[in-house]
Amino acid sequence: MAYVEVDHLSKTFTSRGGLQTTVFEDVNFTLEKGEFVCIIGHSGCGKSTILNVLAGLEAQSGGLVFMDGREVSGPSLERGVVFQSHALMPWMTVLQNVAFAVRARFPEWSRKEVEAHALRFIQMVRLGGSEGKRPSELSGGMRQRVGIARAFSIQPKMLLLDEPFGALDALTRGSIQDELLSIVQETNQTVFMITHDVDEALFLADRILLMSRGPRAVIADVVHNSLPRDRKRATLHHNEHYYPIRNRIVDFLVH
Repeated sequence: MAYVEVDHLSKTFTSRGGLQTTVFEDVNFTLEKGEFVCIIGHSGCGKSTILNVLAGLEAQSGGLVFMDGREVSGPSLERGVVFQSHALMPWMTVLQNVAFAVRARFPEWSRKEVEAHALRFIQMVRLGGSEGKRPSELSGGMRQRVGIARAFSIQPKMLLLDEPFGALDALTRGSIQDELLSIVQETNQTVFMITHDVDEALFLADRILLMSRGPRAVIADVVHNSLPRDRKRATLHHNEHYYPIRNRIVDFLVH
C-alpha cells in the first residue's frame, strides 16, 4: 500500500429540492512518503472537497482514503491544514497561535518545551522577532507564514494546502514558496496541495494531478515533474523539460 491511498472517491451533493449533483467520481491516486503532489483543475471540479476529505473535515459519498495503513474517518493532528485565509486567532500573538497547536499535539509537554518548539518553527519561516505581534500587526504574507509554521509545528504525517498563496502578490508568493520548498525538503514532509498556478505547481510538486471539469470530474491526467528536486526559481525555466511540461498542463486546462 502507498503511504496515502485514495480509492474510488466520489462526492454527491443533494439540493433542498432533492436534486443530486455528483461533483467528482471514481477519483484514484496515491502519495508516497515525502512526496509533494499538486492538483490543478477548473473551479467547481471538487478539488477543495477532495482536500477536505483527506483532512477528515468532510465525508465522501463513496470510496475510501487510507493514510499510513489506516482509514481516514475524521479530523486528526496527523494531518496539518493550511487554507487560503490564515485562520489565526486574532487575540493571540504569533507565538501563542503556534503554541496553541503544539500544546494540543503534545499535551504532556511543559510550557517551556511548548514555547521552544513553537519558536523553532517560527524561526524556520523567518518570523524571528515577530513572536509577540498579533495578526493585525502582520502583512498578509507574514500571516500565511504563521499558518505554515503552525501546521508544521504539530509534525503531521501529511500537510494539506488549499491555495495558501492565492491572495498574495507575486513577490510575496514567490518568497513563501521558496521557504515552503526548503522546509519540505528539510523535513521530508508529505504534501498535497491545491493550486491554480501552473508555475507554482512546477516549482513545488513531484507530481501534478489534472482534474477534468465538473460535474462528474475525474483525474484525467497525471504529470510527473522531471525537473530536478533541488530546483531554483531563477534557473527553472532554462531546463529543457520546463516548457514541454508547462505546455502540456496549459493545453489541458485550455482544451
